[in-house]
Amino acid sequence: MSEILTRIDNLVWGLPLILLLLGTGIYFTLSLHGLQFTRLKLAFQLILRSKTDDGHEGDVSGFQALCTALSSTIGTGNIVGVATAIATGGPGAMFWMWVSAFFGIATKYSEGLLAIKYRVKDENGQMAGGPMYYLQNGLHSKVLAKLFAIFGVGVALLGIGTFTQVKSISDALTLSFNIPPIVTAIGLTLIVAFITIGGITRIASVAEKVIPFMCVLYITGVVLILVTHLTLIPSVLAQIIKTAFVPSSIVGGGLGIAMQKGISRGIFSNESGLGSAPIAAAAAKTNSCVEQGLISMTGTFIDTIIVCTMTGLAILLTQANLTDLSGAAMTTYAFQNGLFIPLIGKYIVNIGLVFFAFTTIIGWNYYGERCMYYLKGLKAVKVYKIIFIACIAIGPFMSLDSIFILADIVNGCMAIPNLIGLIGLRKVVIAETQAYFGLKPVQELQTAES
Repeated sequence: MSEILTRIDNLVWGLPLILLLLGTGIYFTLSLHGLQFTRLKLAFQLILRSKTDDGHEGDVSGFQALCTALSSTIGTGNIVGVATAIATGGPGAMFWMWVSAFFGIATKYSEGLLAIKYRVKDENGQMAGGPMYYLQNGLHSKVLAKLFAIFGVGVALLGIGTFTQVKSISDALTLSFNIPPIVTAIGLTLIVAFITIGGITRIASVAEKVIPFMCVLYITGVVLILVTHLTLIPSVLAQIIKTAFVPSSIVGGGLGIAMQKGISRGIFSNESGLGSAPIAAAAAKTNSCVEQGLISMTGTFIDTIIVCTMTGLAILLTQANLTDLSGAAMTTYAFQNGLFIPLIGKYIVNIGLVFFAFTTIIGWNYYGERCMYYLKGLKAVKVYKIIFIACIAIGPFMSLDSIFILADIVNGCMAIPNLIGLIGLRKVVIAETQAYFGLKPVQELQTAES
């Protein structure tokens, strides 16, 4: 079974999907005239403004919606995924991770815009949005909308939202503090139940406090490594660029190809094009789909350009990639040997893993909940939450070999209907953007929508 799932996983996350994800980002980058550069400053200014409640429709502030989206993207992939990409693709994988993030910013903008454009209210008066709704109401395809929702529930319950994250937390707490898995299972179950039963407002409230804290903690550790290895940074950057363009890094079929691993790991980390982030964006209090799109696109910048880059530099500066270690062990080695007090590095990585994994749990719980609501309504959401909490309880005792691969497959499958929606609604994205910045008359927007 494991071998069959691995083959399916390699097929789903093969070159066609990677090129589709990257190609969509390139298209929106060109069509929106390099929005990543020209509007990035405005995007961060809007984040600060969105912290205040301006009376617009929505459930949470734009900042809280961003933090909820970041809670699922900034996860174990920022520690484990980067190490895996470098281990198999070499230092050049970092360059291609940057490439995927650069174009992914435009994709994430488009997702956030459409999330607000086509969101609706549920029976409780809360906002419901995301690919399900712009596929149904914008592209007029209920089939694609339901497919996305089914895959979304699968990702939330089958691994990315539960088992893999809980197992990572359990292992980290056992390694650092000798906490037994049973204690982790009980504690996590109670905490997650309390947060998730409270809905999006409680999830967003936790996310806006935890996300900045864990980013500062982790980045501070990396900055200390950068400062103590300052003279090596130019040579490491040169190594990244040089190895990114070695012929074997760009063409060929081996697992060590820098381009393939860098792009796939980058996309997997920041989730640009997968369709998860717009579900959170739809809950934002705003009357402008363009402004929320701008706020949403900063998530990819923060996740990959900042956090993933920090991890990659720490690994390369300390030459942890030359060891026989992989995944979290490689990153732990980098922090242990890169900081002047080794034990500090070990705790930074493992505490970072705990927080990263925990916020991914609560973020994906919300995504799964909204997908389940779309499929079966509010009554089904209650059942979903019970199953989700039960999965948290058994997570520390799971064997993750097949579960992680299965979750990876469903995660990739989410992207396909979402990307079809983005491409199909491209004229709406472009017209809304041009209308907002005064580049197109409002009446032309109606033509694009029709």
